[in-house]
Amino acid sequence: MKSRAALMALVIVGVLAVCIIGVFLWGMGIYNSLVSLDEQVSSSWSQVESQYQRRADLIPNLVNTVKGFAAQEREVLLGVTEARAKVSQVTVTKDVLDDPATFSRFQAAQDQFSSAISRLLAVAENYPILKSNENFLALQTQIEGTENRIAVERRRFNEVVQQFNTAIRRFPAAFIANMSGFREKQYFKAREGAEATPEVKF
Repeated sequence: MKSRAALMALVIVGVLAVCIIGVFLWGMGIYNSLVSLDEQVSSSWSQVESQYQRRADLIPNLVNTVKGFAAQEREVLLGVTEARAKVSQVTVTKDVLDDPATFSRFQAAQDQFSSAISRLLAVAENYPILKSNENFLALQTQIEGTENRIAVERRRFNEVVQQFNTAIRRFPAAFIANMSGFREKQYFKAREGAEATPEVKF
C-alpha cells in the first residue's frame, strides 16, 4: 500500500515537472520569437534612417547648385537649409519607436524637409539653364531615387512593425510581451494633405 502511494506521488511529481518544463519552453519560444521580431523592427528602422541620412547629405550640393543659377530664390534656399537643420536636431535613438510623441516630431521634421525639397526642385522649372545643368540633373535624379528608397523602406518598416504589434497583442503571447516589457512600436503615417498635389508659388 505504501509503495503504491509512493509510486502515485512520484507520478504526480513527474507530471507536474513535465508541465512546468513544457510551460517554460513554451514561454521561452514565444519570448524568442518576440525578440526576433523586435530585431527586425530595429533593422528595418536603420534602413529608413540611412536613406534619410543619404538625402540629408545630398541636399547641400543641390542647394549650392541652385544657388549658382538662382541666387534670388533666397526664401526657398533658406527654407531647405532650415528644414535640414531641424531634421538634424531631432535626436533619434531606438527608443523613438516606443515613444509616440518623439516619433511624431521626427516624422513631422522629415515631412517638412520633404516639402522644402519639393519646392527647391520646382524652382528649376523657372530656370531653363538650371534645368539643363548636368550637376543639377544628376543631383535631382539622386534625390528622386532617394525619395523612392525612403518610401520603400518606410513601407517595409510599417510591415515589420505591423507583424511585431500584432504578435505582442495576440493571446497568449500578450502575457509574455507584457511581462518582458515589449511595447507597441509606432508606424509612419501619411502626411496630412499628402493626397493633394502641392501648390508651388513663386
